[in-house]
Amino acid sequence: MYRKICRFLLKLSGWKLDSSLPKDIHKCIVIAAPHTSNWDFWYMILAFGVYGLKIRFTVKKEWMRFPFSLIMKPLGGIAIDRTPRKDGNRPSFVEAMTQLFNDCQELIIVITPEGTRSKRTEWKTGFFHVATNAQVPILLGYVDYGKKIAGIGKTVIPTTYSATMKEIMDFYSTITPKHPHLFSVDTNY
Repeated sequence: MYRKICRFLLKLSGWKLDSSLPKDIHKCIVIAAPHTSNWDFWYMILAFGVYGLKIRFTVKKEWMRFPFSLIMKPLGGIAIDRTPRKDGNRPSFVEAMTQLFNDCQELIIVITPEGTRSKRTEWKTGFFHVATNAQVPILLGYVDYGKKIAGIGKTVIPTTYSATMKEIMDFYSTITPKHPHLFSVDTNY
């Protein structure tokens, strides 16, 4: 029923679903980009609802407090502590996410490597290190406002850092965000 509602809402909005989702995905990182508007989250939730995938996503720990937790937890939020590490008292983001993948039979985590809705010319790279350490593929999720298509556009198996980042940036350079002046691929690639 949930899939039908998501499909109806996506269609009602005039959007289509990308049909490039690989079969039998149980563990992966999904990049969600471009991230220039809160509407991106809406279309992402609808697309993944139609796919029938149970996704998780990282969010600042402050968003997992009451009353926000009433919405964020059921949607799949995972609290991330962004305070500076002191003397290694807590695991890094990469260590925590790698351990989470190692502990779970099935886990699909959506990450926004831009880290903000503001323009960034360098992306955060933790997703690459987590994928490499946990030995999981990277799926390229997107919301293209020019074509009104959302979903998964490509699967990337991480190799070297440079080659993987170039492949990812080549893909996202063709996507139209809601606010183009707020988006940039990582200019290092």
